[in-house]
Amino acid sequence: MVLVTAGPAIVRWRPTSFVLLAASVVLFAVGVLVRSPVPVLLAFPLLLAPITAPLFGPRGTPRVRVEGRTEGLGRSVEVTERLTPDPPVRPQDLEVVLPPPAGVGETGPPVTRVSGGALTVKLSWTVPDPVVAVVPNPEILWRDPLGLVERPVSLTPADLFVERYPPELHRVGAVRLRRTLALPGETRSRSVGESGEFFGIRDAEPGDPPRRINWRATARAGRRLANEYALDRTGDLVILLDARPSTLGAYADGRLLAISRAAAFGLAEAFLRDKSRVGIGVFGEFLEAVPLATGRTQRVRLRNLLLRTQLASLGGPAERCAVSLRRYFPSRTTTIVLSTLVGDDQLDLVSHVRRRGYPVVVLSPSPVPMVRTGWDLAVEDEELVQQFTRLRRRQQVGRAWRDAPVVDWEDYWSLGGFVDFLRRPLPRERAV
Repeated sequence: MVLVTAGPAIVRWRPTSFVLLAASVVLFAVGVLVRSPVPVLLAFPLLLAPITAPLFGPRGTPRVRVEGRTEGLGRSVEVTERLTPDPPVRPQDLEVVLPPPAGVGETGPPVTRVSGGALTVKLSWTVPDPVVAVVPNPEILWRDPLGLVERPVSLTPADLFVERYPPELHRVGAVRLRRTLALPGETRSRSVGESGEFFGIRDAEPGDPPRRINWRATARAGRRLANEYALDRTGDLVILLDARPSTLGAYADGRLLAISRAAAFGLAEAFLRDKSRVGIGVFGEFLEAVPLATGRTQRVRLRNLLLRTQLASLGGPAERCAVSLRRYFPSRTTTIVLSTLVGDDQLDLVSHVRRRGYPVVVLSPSPVPMVRTGWDLAVEDEELVQQFTRLRRRQQVGRAWRDAPVVDWEDYWSLGGFVDFLRRPLPRERAV
């Protein structure tokens, strides 16, 4: 595609322009050969159309303001983008391409609608696994009404994210962490959780228990409203994500890491909602961490760390991670380790972290649902291979149980067993 500079913006000629130019050349040649002015007169409009098309559009780079939101439940994601161009650009002259993030699939074609001087684009996506990802900026082009030229658009992007994790994590924050670390100058509160001091009324959330719903205000407003209380800090939590490669291969490691990222974000969001301090460490070759803090800003920090987390090309020794943890997080802080536990390196991480004085609970995404033999086997042989795979997995989980309690996570869209495990009374040295 040829680029032609027209003013401060770049104009790109589309294939239709080249067809018209070629037709005009042919008509000129025919006119010269037959010595007739008619083909020459017909060639002039075809020649001038691609040249003059940029003059009827915006003089500079078109500007578009983008606003959007993401909706949906479970695997379903509904994305709505509203594009408002600056005059004199018309919204119907915009061509928009919204690519889905990695690990997200499209369930149908986009639906566009022009109203109020803006172009609204609705997309339907689906996520096969829990995921935390940023929605890429749309690719927007301005095209003239005849489709002869186009210009790239300068847009004001909207920060959109796809955040999908098991719904049980909405209520895991009710688990009370045993240890509370006070900041300098603070005094620990004797009460834990809701202090009973009424703060205000807000819209009810999916994880709110019935006793928090303000039924009288709900009846008056016609929508579910809940009471908001002043909460005391309930404890400190460290989430450690193992991003080292294993013997499963790059595809399985990458998929399990994406699932672990979603679980880590769901855990962090749940405990931050309950006013706990949360920190996250990601261990690949070296440890990258966000220290303990609370609040909305901490949520953004944790999400940014998880979004840029990728599978490490080279894994570091487990002892290096355990030593580095002391630089960011105090010992005796409750720690949830997200690891596949498929090799000795992953198993060593649990033992080293525990020896450094961190009470550890392991949430291990299982690779068993991803196992596919790839051979042409009978049904009985296929079941036998699956049984051997599960026995091997039980052996790996059993080895990790020597150092810390482990929850084997096979159904990636359900963490009910993990939440129940956290609520269950545990021995004091292993309690959450």
